[in-house]
Amino acid sequence: MTSATATTPKKPSSARVHVQRFGTFLSNMVMPNIPAFIAWGFITALFIATGWLKDTGWAINGIIGGFGDQAKIGWTGAATVLAQDPSGHTFQQYVGLVGPMITYLLPLIIANTGGRMVYGVRGGVVGCIATMGVIVGSTIPMFIGAMIMGPLGAWVMKHVDRIWEGKIKAGFEMLVNNFSAGIVGMLLSLGAFFGIAPLVEWLSGVLSDAVNWLISLHLLPFASILIEPGKVLFLNNAINHGVLTPLGIEQAQQQGKSILFLLEANPGPGFGILIAYSIFGMGIAKASAPGAALIQFVGGIHEIYFPYVLMKPMIVIAAILGGMTGIAINVTFNSGLRAPASPGSIIAVLAQAPLTSIPGVVLSVVGAATVSFVVASIILRASRRRDIAAGNMGDLSSAVAQTEANKGKGSSVLEGLVQEGEHDTGDAQGDATDRLVRNIVFACDAGMGSSAMGASVLRNKIKKAGVEGVTVTNQAISNLDGSADLVITQRELTDRAKGQSPNSMHVSVDNFMNSPKYDEVVDLVANQRNETEDATT
Repeated sequence: MTSATATTPKKPSSARVHVQRFGTFLSNMVMPNIPAFIAWGFITALFIATGWLKDTGWAINGIIGGFGDQAKIGWTGAATVLAQDPSGHTFQQYVGLVGPMITYLLPLIIANTGGRMVYGVRGGVVGCIATMGVIVGSTIPMFIGAMIMGPLGAWVMKHVDRIWEGKIKAGFEMLVNNFSAGIVGMLLSLGAFFGIAPLVEWLSGVLSDAVNWLISLHLLPFASILIEPGKVLFLNNAINHGVLTPLGIEQAQQQGKSILFLLEANPGPGFGILIAYSIFGMGIAKASAPGAALIQFVGGIHEIYFPYVLMKPMIVIAAILGGMTGIAINVTFNSGLRAPASPGSIIAVLAQAPLTSIPGVVLSVVGAATVSFVVASIILRASRRRDIAAGNMGDLSSAVAQTEANKGKGSSVLEGLVQEGEHDTGDAQGDATDRLVRNIVFACDAGMGSSAMGASVLRNKIKKAGVEGVTVTNQAISNLDGSADLVITQRELTDRAKGQSPNSMHVSVDNFMNSPKYDEVVDLVANQRNETEDATT
């Protein structure tokens, strides 16, 4: 095998990659805390005045829901506030769980997560202190404020610590660390109270007015023109967690539900596309589409249908029209969800839908899937003869930019791995075989859905091959630290993975569920183990 000179990997600088990276950062603040949003959604659904248990006559509804009169219920073991009913009568009203969770708990855990991402535990603490300023300085839930102040507080603390790093006399470290964090947190909290909170409240109002304007003019379905192509380009986290979720939470608090939770999470458009491929597709795409449809619709991993759109870009029209149909139906039925549906599974969507919204939500999913199926089927049928003539038989590997020539004369096992521009081992030879693969990492945007699925598939293949000493894990691209021997990503995300872990081997796949590259990886690690055993005997 001929050698190649190692090159220094360049970090990608395209606008799309930067937006993806920003979306990943937002996602990593929100995604780990989705269980808290789900818990709040269920508590809201059960115990508010218009909740599922409203007709049971349970006194606990008013206590936990935060609307009961203490004098009438008689329970004295819960916090109350002075309130006034429409007639002007004042009474001690229970605080409950719904209000404090959305006002304090949810923004603070987001801020803590964002702060930890920037500067560990210390950053999380200072980020939470700073976020309290925007929480109490505003009259709306401060999710956007938490996404700003959590990381910002940690970043400021990180740079303040650098001022006297290595200059503190022995014995005074704890004193300086505690007081500096307290003072910085206090100043940031005051600044957030007077500066950031009014700004974020104004921005939130502008965005809310824009959404309400679109709804009033029946233009909200046109949001799919931006959302659906953005999803396929892996910008869905920036759209969903950066804009839709914060606004949706505010709407849900005021109205008990929000249509914004359904704009990106509706599984219908992707499901319809995959069913169309199952019937009218060709080759590997047709064979793998039914399994992908099940995973996308029930498992909620939308990323699995993105390669099917990328291999035939016109299919994005089906996604857009399907998304527009779903939104139009939800607008017509005034349906929405109580809290974010994550992952975007039909199960999660229905679990977060109020009873009055379930008919509209179901029809929106069915309508979106039907329209995307019909449009995708027409596109696939219309291009079938041309694809056959061009030799494009549905191999997902042909759906991406053509790979460049292999480095030197590699074995058939390495032909799919050692590709110029695909990876650089960082050593003098630049050959993949010079690095023993012990640690394989699947990386995706959030590190939770599609990457976990791919890791499970490859882990089972390695186990069946009888190969030992290889770990296969999954994580977010932003958490790659360079320790992985081999990183596997979907092709659209490979450039970012290279920037995070430049000295690792990198393999791009089109479909995390069923890629031919997995067999090549298994052969690679098996051959490496055999060569190692032969060398020691």
